[in-house]
Amino acid sequence: HVQLVESGGGSVQAGGSLRLSCSLSGDEGRRYCMGWFRQDAMKERVGVATIDRNGSTRYSASVKGRFTISQDNAKNTVYLQMNELKPGDTAMYYCAAVTFCRGSYCCRLDDLNKYNYWARGTQVTVS
Repeated sequence: HVQLVESGGGSVQAGGSLRLSCSLSGDEGRRYCMGWFRQDAMKERVGVATIDRNGSTRYSASVKGRFTISQDNAKNTVYLQMNELKPGDTAMYYCAAVTFCRGSYCCRLDDLNKYNYWARGTQVTVS
């Protein structure tokens, strides 16, 4: 049974910080890439940051320099440190994992179809 379990969402004032975490269990051996995506009620789900098993990272332009994605391979856990939060960062944040694909094209921010496991989402609200 595969699970992606998130934690760390919440409410914060503009300029504040939050840290999200996400752990994969049940298919750890095939984990290639994990990422964070976000969606608010009015827009489609979009990529925020991804990291592959070798540590290569990608960020959306809107968060680059403010957010940092990292991972603990031994724990199959990925983190998203979010600093200098803005009201525009308010959204539901989803963790996702790629296990059926290998190669840099599998870890893109804009190809959500590559991500075969998704967490339920955690709300981040910035006021």
